[in-house]
Amino acid sequence: MVNSRNASPLRRATTAAVVLAALAGALAWWLSREDKAPRAAAKGGPAAVPVTVATVERRDFPVRLRANGTVSALQSVDVRPRITSTVREVHIREGQPVAAGDLLFTLDARAEEAALKKAEAQVEKDRADLANAQRTLDRQRQLFAQKFISQSALDAAENQVATLKGQLAVDLAAVEAARVALGDTRIHASFAGRTGAIGVRAGSLVQPNGAVLVTVTQVDPIQVAFTLPERELGTLQRALAAGPVTVEATPDGGRQSFTGRVDFVDNAVDTATGTIRVKARFDNRESRLWPGMFVAVSVAPRTIAQASVVPVQAVQAGPEQRFVYVVGDDRKVSVARVEVAHLDEGLVAVTGVAPGARVVVEGAQNLRPGSTVALPGAAVGKEGGKGGKGGAKAPS
Repeated sequence: MVNSRNASPLRRATTAAVVLAALAGALAWWLSREDKAPRAAAKGGPAAVPVTVATVERRDFPVRLRANGTVSALQSVDVRPRITSTVREVHIREGQPVAAGDLLFTLDARAEEAALKKAEAQVEKDRADLANAQRTLDRQRQLFAQKFISQSALDAAENQVATLKGQLAVDLAAVEAARVALGDTRIHASFAGRTGAIGVRAGSLVQPNGAVLVTVTQVDPIQVAFTLPERELGTLQRALAAGPVTVEATPDGGRQSFTGRVDFVDNAVDTATGTIRVKARFDNRESRLWPGMFVAVSVAPRTIAQASVVPVQAVQAGPEQRFVYVVGDDRKVSVARVEVAHLDEGLVAVTGVAPGARVVVEGAQNLRPGSTVALPGAAVGKEGGKGGKGGAKAPS
């Protein structure tokens, strides 16, 4: 059994030895650090921060507005008969393109043809009766001049001629009505388009208030309806007053874009959504756009002339304002405060930085004002070195 009186001095000695070893290690680390610091300074100071830069471009920058649109037909008509009859022949197929005036359906016209012949015969009878009455009136006038008949007899003859003239006019109108009814037995396309499903076949009985024979839809040209925020109304109206406004439409998942022009702006703002309805017309000769299709719409009602354009990654958010890091000829960065005018597809138009300047796009998180940067492809030395690509030319 160890005596407690002898254990205490042993513990104290061990503790003292450990403390002395720790102090010796700390002193050795400090001396090593002090020795390396002069060597690092002799080599040129802090290491340069690798970054990627881009050159500020000066160009016209379109302000694009984007929205979701729906393709709709310029016009669509449900074809119905205007008379009650039987379908004699169907001249079209479902889904067939038709031109204006093409014959779609022929109805049974026998009743209408007979009615037209009857009306024309009645007109011939009226003309014969009128000619006879006119000759009678001429003789009555001669007799009246010779005092052989009374005034009342002459008046009766004149009244007969007037009555027959009125009857002839009525029967001529009946002939025109019969011709219209006969024309209704041949149904034509009123505009160029594409037919839908055909609801009848030869032998079907059709009526004016009955089933739709076919729907004809115009698909060339075609229109796209979309909405824009009401704050853009003034800009859009000024653009329309200056000339046509171009619109691009891209189907969902489609690779091809279509170009059209705005041709309609609604006369009222939707108070529920704060938007205004706009329509654009597109040529659709190849039928790439189809009614009911959803498309992404892009319209540029105005353009920022000669804007300074940089990649969006170059713009940093500070506590008070946005800024960019500008690389000088000595490869040191400085801060330039900027204001964003418009952002579109990874590019941003800014004010506050001159065109031609080089701004940091990648690596800005490691920079401070005055930091030295290393550009991709540059051979770093005391005088800088040549630059490679990396988004901009390095200083020479």
